[in-house]
Amino acid sequence: MAIPEAITSRDNRRLVNARKVRDGGIRDLIFVEGKRLVAEALSAGLDIDECLVAESFGESGLVDQITSKAPVFEVPEKLFKTIVDTTNPQGIVVLAQRPKSGFLHRDDLPLDASPFVFLKDVNNPSNLGAILRTAEAAGAGGVITSPNSADAFSPKSLRAAMGSAFRLGIEQGITLSKAVEWARSRGIRVVGTDPENGIDHSANDWSSPSLVVFGSEAHGLTSEELSMCDASVRITIADRVESLNLAASAAVILFEARRQISTRGV
Repeated sequence: MAIPEAITSRDNRRLVNARKVRDGGIRDLIFVEGKRLVAEALSAGLDIDECLVAESFGESGLVDQITSKAPVFEVPEKLFKTIVDTTNPQGIVVLAQRPKSGFLHRDDLPLDASPFVFLKDVNNPSNLGAILRTAEAAGAGGVITSPNSADAFSPKSLRAAMGSAFRLGIEQGITLSKAVEWARSRGIRVVGTDPENGIDHSANDWSSPSLVVFGSEAHGLTSEELSMCDASVRITIADRVESLNLAASAAVILFEARRQISTRGV
């Protein structure tokens, strides 16, 4: 293992920079913490700017992979704890370039029946990350988030997404009207989630490309927002249960769409 350069001061500019990235103060960079996520970032081919490891970190193979791409700096345990976002850190952080998707502007975007997802005002980063993981697992074509949604590349969202944020096409800060305009220009129907008046999700026909619109857990979608959609769906649940968690709702609908697509023509 290559010997990392040592950092010994809390006010070292690299540690100050890492805290800014962690807290969202440098938009071009993302804060990737933990062995699993760092390995996922490397596997996904993210551009790594630098790596910080605690003195006790012993994963020489992982450090060697990074050393060939970016500088590695060793940090005493006490100082390392001042930059991390977790209670029990695993001893490694990388600062990487924020992934750029651009799928909204691709002319060659494959339009099979796999749905795209629009998330409106999803401001809990852990929920957002869980939905990203679910969307990738269900084969979604990409995820669009609205203004006022959490950052899909914040540390908490990245941990919940478990690497999916590095592989899935993600567009952020797009209004619902812009997303609907994009969908219509591509011949993609827009499906809103309406627990009161939508048709049952399993009865809906998912054989054509769709953009599925989910509102926030607190407020859902307004009647005006639902009027922008071509159809609406609901999940039928037991009477005594008020609602499903947003990530669970996304899983039910997206995997039903996947089931219909996979069994089409069988």
